[in-house]
Amino acid sequence: MKTAETLCGADWYREAYRRMALIRGFETKAAECFTRSELAGNIHLYMGQEASGVGACLALKESDYITSTHRGHGHCLAKGASTDRSMAELFGKETGYCRGRGGSMHIVDVNRGILGANGIVGAGIPLAAGSALVSKIKGDGAVTMAFFGDGASNQGTFHETLNMAAAWKLPMVFLLENNHYGVSTEIHRITNTDRLAGRADAYGIPGVTVDGTDVEAVFHTVAGAVERARSGDGPSLIETMVYRYQGHYCGDPAAYRPKEYLEEGKSKDPIDKARARLLELGVQDEEIEAIDRSVSAEIEGAYQFAKNSPDPDPKAVIEDVYSSDNERSVLR
Repeated sequence: MKTAETLCGADWYREAYRRMALIRGFETKAAECFTRSELAGNIHLYMGQEASGVGACLALKESDYITSTHRGHGHCLAKGASTDRSMAELFGKETGYCRGRGGSMHIVDVNRGILGANGIVGAGIPLAAGSALVSKIKGDGAVTMAFFGDGASNQGTFHETLNMAAAWKLPMVFLLENNHYGVSTEIHRITNTDRLAGRADAYGIPGVTVDGTDVEAVFHTVAGAVERARSGDGPSLIETMVYRYQGHYCGDPAAYRPKEYLEEGKSKDPIDKARARLLELGVQDEEIEAIDRSVSAEIEGAYQFAKNSPDPDPKAVIEDVYSSDNERSVLR
């Protein structure tokens, strides 16, 4: 069986770079559309954190599952979600993943193992445990990974689920993306530790902190945790140290952050790192530029698809709300 170390050659890095560039391009286009008032509601962008989601999802099989967060576009795209249907969902269109009903924070694609992004902080963590429990009972060999942020690590759902998953040895991975800020609150103002992964010690499971701007480092770390989970040894807590380039939401001036935060983050840009590694592996600039052009074309195509897709029919507003006609008639 191939180990994680044997996989990270030029071909692996090409795919990792493509996925990260796709996420960055998608989020950049979404931000442009939002500032032009083409999108309703609000959006929370993943720019700067691409290596965390891509490295983690590359360690999963297509048959594995994830739960995501309010900042979930990157997770979903890293797991293989369509840029067309994702962008259409942001636009509230009928062709979107949730037929325009969910919007930015609720992309779901069960066929690709994406069990849903969630606007409630930490809400995806217990849902991931439910998925992992089903896999354990069925013996289907699948692993579920819960993405969440540093703010969610102070929620009761995090501790309760970590305890239960450890006690029952559920096949799951807790993927904590620490971008140092929960909305506008700096993490050290509300915790007394420099290493949130250390909370795993209380539940007797591995806790690892890794550079979340290094896609290969994330992949190796998550691959080990996935192997542990799949073999029946239970969950792990992985903390990826990342930087949030935008404020909490698109348009947030983030005046609460010192300028050094963003300067440090940009100096460790995950896409720049992956590009540099490709060059080290002998991939030529021309090929990398061809990947960039392909990504740009895909993003523009997704934008046109979303813009030209039909709006939902108002008459269908209660479709998919209830499970059956009988139940719907009773509840109505």
